[in-house]
Amino acid sequence: MQIAQSSQAIAGIYSSHHGWLLRWLRGKLPCADQAADLAHDTFVRLLSAPQTALPALREPRAYLTTVAQRLLIDHYRRLSLEQAWLEALAQQPQLLMQSPEERLIIVQALQRIDTMLGSLPDAVRSAFLMAHIDELSYGEIAARLRVSERTIKRHLVQAYAQCIMLIS
Repeated sequence: MQIAQSSQAIAGIYSSHHGWLLRWLRGKLPCADQAADLAHDTFVRLLSAPQTALPALREPRAYLTTVAQRLLIDHYRRLSLEQAWLEALAQQPQLLMQSPEERLIIVQALQRIDTMLGSLPDAVRSAFLMAHIDELSYGEIAARLRVSERTIKRHLVQAYAQCIMLIS
């Protein structure tokens, strides 16, 4: 009975608000196809939401807008990351150029890394980047962040745990 109610609720929200959401996204994106994709993804998120909350959804447009805005942020972050990669790739000699398939794999890996880093608390992310990008010692990182070396070790363990979850 609960599943049938949820399905009816989603169908009602879709039929009542899909056109509105699509128009809203078209105003935010330069391409109608991208707007349609993000509208689709918004409703996919709605489908994967806890089913018990759907019949009680009082402001569907507010909910849809929030989900769509988050998807827009992810979309633009992905575009920015891809653009940065393409610019770096353009600097490489012709012999090191990758195939389109290899480029896609690399961009997808960069997106997963960016998502993982974005999910870390600020101090943990800073410690991780200082250790791996700046190649600083635990003592140097601790001094910069004004915390103990033990805290830096805990931060890095937390970051490594996120990396392991990303791989698996």
